[in-house]
Amino acid sequence: MIAWTIYITFVGAVLLLLSPRAFARWIALLTTIVALALDLIELVRTPIADLAHFTTIVRVPWVLALGINYHLAIDGVSLTMVLVTGISAVSTVLFSWDVKERQNEFFFWLLLVVAGCYGVFLSADLFLFFAFYELVIVPKYFLIAVFGSTNKEYGAMKLTLYSFFGGIFVFVGILAAYVAAGTLDLNQLSQFQFSPQLQSWAFPALFLGFAVLAGIWPLHTWAPTGHAAAPTAGSMLLAGIVMKLGSYAGLRVAMNLFPQGFQMWGKWIVLLGVIGIVYAAAVALRQRDLKFVIGYSSVSHMGFVMFGLAAATALSVSGAVLQMFSHGVIAALLFAVAGRMIYRRTHTRELDVLSGMNLSRALPFGCIHVARVKAILLWRGEVNSSVAGRPGGPRSGLE
Repeated sequence: MIAWTIYITFVGAVLLLLSPRAFARWIALLTTIVALALDLIELVRTPIADLAHFTTIVRVPWVLALGINYHLAIDGVSLTMVLVTGISAVSTVLFSWDVKERQNEFFFWLLLVVAGCYGVFLSADLFLFFAFYELVIVPKYFLIAVFGSTNKEYGAMKLTLYSFFGGIFVFVGILAAYVAAGTLDLNQLSQFQFSPQLQSWAFPALFLGFAVLAGIWPLHTWAPTGHAAAPTAGSMLLAGIVMKLGSYAGLRVAMNLFPQGFQMWGKWIVLLGVIGIVYAAAVALRQRDLKFVIGYSSVSHMGFVMFGLAAATALSVSGAVLQMFSHGVIAALLFAVAGRMIYRRTHTRELDVLSGMNLSRALPFGCIHVARVKAILLWRGEVNSSVAGRPGGPRSGLE
């Protein structure tokens, strides 16, 4: 049933091109709500034991000559990411309710991003995975370049170029895995014994390519620029869903296929993650634009995800997944507060100007609760990610 989240979202995007302008936002909202409902139904009806394995839900031959199948599967990690996609999608549409210009086109690109993300999180065929992964790039560009604000062409192009740069490394790694194993099925590839020589260079190629989209230091500079240039909905999607594609792909593909390569390069991932945490947090403290503050803090928080994945214990990986979920929800809401609530009322994002305003009267009290939830959820995810990676911390057989 959860496979229908992809189909319904694509159908909703097509309907937006054919429907009158007056129905655009209602079609987008109905589409995202139905998809989220399917996610919740899947969460309730799936036994916990079944989520321990990457279980096939759809498998149909696609390109037989190359061994490519339309193969979708789900486990606990992918279901978590699907849930955060559904939550972020609904909230993004709601906070974009007052978009007046080119509504059909706006929500069309928005739903394409959401559909591509659903596809990535559910794909069990490496070619299908890569196709959905790259599909997200095009609508991201148009959302920012057409509907953005501050340096929107520069921000859109920078994000796109970084994404394509990472995609080149990902494609090389996928091609190497396919040539060596003769299959693109992720379950079969995870059981295949790749040579240490291949893993020594294929793992960093794959992981680095994916990590670009996760905002890993020093390939993170697209993120704050893209967040600042994007419209409120674009920033919510980037922080809430798109950045999670990179970290999820690093775990699902790179670490799962090339465990020996991970052992060779894991300590460097820890180093880059820690540098990203400290560096991005320090830079965030120096920013005067509210969107740049949230953008750099997102890079810092994603550093905890990288650190948790690199620790490779049951607790640290669980913490990394929790961090992806909590950051996905809260970062999206923070950008909504910055763009929809603060900027729309004050017409500025400059902290020096905002500090002189009495925002307690201009803003709903709900903003305070967003900050409280952010502190609780992110603290729990960061603690799990960092404590499990310390000497003497909980360990597991994943090492």
